[in-house]
Amino acid sequence: MQIALAPMEGLVDNILRDVLTQVGGIDWCVTEFIRVNDRLLPPSYFHGFAPELRQGAVTPAGVPLRVQLLGSDPQALADNAAVACSLGAPVIDLNFGCPAKTVNKSRGGAVLLKEPELLHRILCEVRRAVPAHIPVTAKMRLGFDSPDGAMDCATALAEGGAEMIVVHARTKVDGYKPPAHWEWVARVQDAVKVPVYANGEVWTVDDWRRCREVSGARDIMLGRGLVSRPDLARQIAAAQAGVELPEMTWAELLPLIRQFWLQARAQLTPRQAPGRLKQWLAMLTRTYPQAVELFTLVRREQDCDRVAQLLGLPLPQAA
Repeated sequence: MQIALAPMEGLVDNILRDVLTQVGGIDWCVTEFIRVNDRLLPPSYFHGFAPELRQGAVTPAGVPLRVQLLGSDPQALADNAAVACSLGAPVIDLNFGCPAKTVNKSRGGAVLLKEPELLHRILCEVRRAVPAHIPVTAKMRLGFDSPDGAMDCATALAEGGAEMIVVHARTKVDGYKPPAHWEWVARVQDAVKVPVYANGEVWTVDDWRRCREVSGARDIMLGRGLVSRPDLARQIAAAQAGVELPEMTWAELLPLIRQFWLQARAQLTPRQAPGRLKQWLAMLTRTYPQAVELFTLVRREQDCDRVAQLLGLPLPQAA
């Protein structure tokens, strides 16, 4: 079984990838999508999304990182995929699942599920441009407003050269509203000969068990569930091995939150850093009552020194 960390735009950046992969259980992760229009992006742009490329395309914990591209121009995607590979990307992933209106309006993400022929063309072009030893994979939803074309889309991706497909088991119109339709993942797997990962609405080990039973998928990609419960991948991996692990305590999680803040403070502007911390804390409130208390304390705080104090961190010494 493989467990992947989902590429959530605006949330799972290199800082959160670092912290979450330290916890364990994650086999690989993916960058936030890199938007491709009609031009060749410079290396600095790729490094902005994936600084791990400078360290062998792995997180500091040693978890491999894939590079995800989003767009609709087959040749531009192919050319930029080749650049990403030259920078060390071990896998190229293509995004056909983003439901954001702004992305879909500019012909990216899930809106392309209306055009299976274009999906096939994109995969063919990217596969031709990427060195043969580097896999090309894809992430899709069940469709734009209906899952009826899911098998056609998955077949187009697989026949175009996708070596693996992640299926978020909802349509674009569904957004993130429960439930996830895991039964359609099984139908997609029946339609293609490449591995299919299940994605969507797995918040607990019990959810994973139900997802596996309904979807038949051996492999899984975790998104919001893992961000809200940082040891979820570790828990699932242990359960797969027949071992029951104690859940991560707040005392074990707090040092990671502090580490996240220190990295955010070092890499982001003083205006951005508090917002990123609040974003993660808000998701942690689903699992940890202590996160509710901490989030309440910091939610209106913009002063970085005050945030550090609330996290129990010492303030930097004046020169």
